[in-house]
Amino acid sequence: MKGAGMNVVPVVVVGAGPVGLAAAAELVERGLEPLVLERDERAGAAVAQWHHVRLFSRWSELVAPAARRLLEAAGWEQPRADAYPTGAEWVESYLAPLARVLGDRIRFGAEVVGLARRGRDRVVDAGRESEPLTVHVRTGDGRQERITARGVIDASGTWTSPNPLGGEGLPAIGEAEAADRIAYRVPDLTDPATAVRYAGRHVVVAGSGHSALTALVAFAGLAERDPSTRITWLLRRGVVGAVFGGGEADQLPARGALGLRAKAAVEAGHIHVVTGFRTESVTRDENDLLVLLSSEGRQVEAVDEVVVLAGFRPDLSWLSEVRLALDATLQAPVGLAPLIDPNVHSCGTVYPHGVKELAHPEPNVFLAGMKSYGRAPTFLALTGYEQVRSIAAALAGDRESAERVELVLPETGVCGGSGVFDEPAANRNSGCCGTPAGVQDLTLSVQGQRS
Repeated sequence: MKGAGMNVVPVVVVGAGPVGLAAAAELVERGLEPLVLERDERAGAAVAQWHHVRLFSRWSELVAPAARRLLEAAGWEQPRADAYPTGAEWVESYLAPLARVLGDRIRFGAEVVGLARRGRDRVVDAGRESEPLTVHVRTGDGRQERITARGVIDASGTWTSPNPLGGEGLPAIGEAEAADRIAYRVPDLTDPATAVRYAGRHVVVAGSGHSALTALVAFAGLAERDPSTRITWLLRRGVVGAVFGGGEADQLPARGALGLRAKAAVEAGHIHVVTGFRTESVTRDENDLLVLLSSEGRQVEAVDEVVVLAGFRPDLSWLSEVRLALDATLQAPVGLAPLIDPNVHSCGTVYPHGVKELAHPEPNVFLAGMKSYGRAPTFLALTGYEQVRSIAAALAGDRESAERVELVLPETGVCGGSGVFDEPAANRNSGCCGTPAGVQDLTLSVQGQRS
């Protein structure tokens, strides 16, 4: 890596996923030296774990502008812009080539376990702003080291921290003991060994987001092939409401089509829907089948397998010694939270945001990508790419560019806060698609995505 070899203090990027690699490309283009730390042994390791899932974004929406320029300079050709790749294709045709171009600016097998100011813990004010950041790393062989950084972009995502089945945000009683029957990822039912696990069984799918819809469509196909397969869909919300999305009104056609396919599977009788079910405990019956008990005393019985797709949450444990300003509800940056709060805003019309909304009291420390959303859902790659463009501009001292937002996101065609979807329609905030409170004064120049 050029930076390490020439004693240049790098900007450390945590995670070699889509947003982390985009951040590195932006930094290179700005003349800053990135050092990407990835605990796995390959780029896009999390994406590779859902290799079988087809994205609802096109290739044109999945390649970061700076990354494209870097790749094209090396002779890369983008796949057909209007095609929809699988996770595996995203890795093989984009993330892996980008990692090769970035070369030894990426260190694999390097897990970040802590972040601090040099010689200062979280409490100390004196001399804090004059000291660099220190990134504490554990390598694959168990050694620990400390890397000095001029800035840190945490793009480590949330993949390793799925939300539990329990309806209180904590694992249900007995959930850990039933771990052999519970999965927290979309199963690959095209894999014969995986399909055998679920075929002819009573499968419960818990969740209401796009991952849950993807799983339901796949399980409906399995039920068509093997009619003895039973699918129960657990929803915490009291009504199905707009969970299927905007359909033909969605500006991402594949996302709208996914909801329509899931709705058709329910209407065809392949999926039994249970609403208003917040799981409190998991037990086993005399036949070693699972019994799910809700907080209201309702039961779902004789369950063979459970697939929990209830979203993810950020791992903030290694950030305990830096000063973050996080929203009390979402665990997202306080400037971003009003724009993405699913309790009041789920239109898909996420307002453009960048370094201003992502800043923390700790200078030059940023959460980007999925992790910046905390517990909020519906993150798009386009959002992360614009975040890191803005952050890189700020770190390079180009404040004008950093504060000029250059992104228009596709709308879902849905309006309504998910946090009140189980209330009567008359009680809902019908104005959620207006500008959220507190952001009316944002001065933003929406110019469209850079090419």
